[in-house]
Amino acid sequence: MSEHKGVWVFSEKYDLTLEMLRKGREIADKLQTKLTAVFAGHNIKEKAGELIKYGVDKVYLIDNPALERFQAEAYLSVLHNLAANYKPEILLIGSTKNGKSLAARLATRLGTGCVPDCAGLGVNEEGRLIGERITYGGNAVAKVTFRSKPQIATIPARAFEKLEPEDRKGEVIELDVQIEGPKTEVVEIKPLETASVNIEEADVIISCGRGLEKKEDKALLEELAKIVNGHVGNSRPLAEDRKWFTEWVGLSGHKVKPTLYIACGISGVIQHVAGIRDSKTIVAINNDPEAPIFEVADYGVVGDLYEILPALTEALRKQLH
Repeated sequence: MSEHKGVWVFSEKYDLTLEMLRKGREIADKLQTKLTAVFAGHNIKEKAGELIKYGVDKVYLIDNPALERFQAEAYLSVLHNLAANYKPEILLIGSTKNGKSLAARLATRLGTGCVPDCAGLGVNEEGRLIGERITYGGNAVAKVTFRSKPQIATIPARAFEKLEPEDRKGEVIELDVQIEGPKTEVVEIKPLETASVNIEEADVIISCGRGLEKKEDKALLEELAKIVNGHVGNSRPLAEDRKWFTEWVGLSGHKVKPTLYIACGISGVIQHVAGIRDSKTIVAINNDPEAPIFEVADYGVVGDLYEILPALTEALRKQLH
């Protein structure tokens, strides 16, 4: 069984698995091969069959108490065992913090290459995978192909839309895989204090940048966000330079693609633009008419955010309520 065949998808995040299945299905159809989902965890049997509705031909189910929490050694041993025995041609792994590390370690064990954070995927005339990733701080897109198999690529969240579920046939194969014991011990797990809504899932985002004079003034954005059922974000300088916040929107932070993105007092450096480029509509509010953000904005307002935001909030309040 030396020939590599099939497209595989894996992520410890269920929603990201569903997103990757769309592109996996497309590539599998082009290569006239099967799409397989590797589904690993504990007490997950009921969900395994659902994956078939999202384009999967086959599900490799590994349900084991050792996989209840993500530990690199355990999940690495599962994927390495399966890949070594069943030899997929392409393996797409979710580009989460855990997934990036897992993909790199798996590629090393298998003696093959790995392309991280592919926002685009295709297949060339020779049937080899082509991964597209943003590079040079968002100034260029690198197209990378592979010289060995399996071809491993990591896929960030929100790169592809989920398929609509439909009734289709497929098989769920439950496997008993030998799992490596962890070399570390989890002593305690404490949840991070985060917003109730994941900003990457938000449909409307209002973000602030250096134009915000005080941290407390973020309340102006929060008031507007309440009216439009939005989520408040910020640029990297407010988190990294001013230390006001712990997360940010941008190439090195959260990459978002909302229906509406309102940038308030954000100059629009390429790293920030790279993180919002897939937004359907971008509105920029900035008192500098030469700000780069206006080059990518669908609508621009030249003015002081301290004047524009209260006026916009009041106008929308009257219109929507």
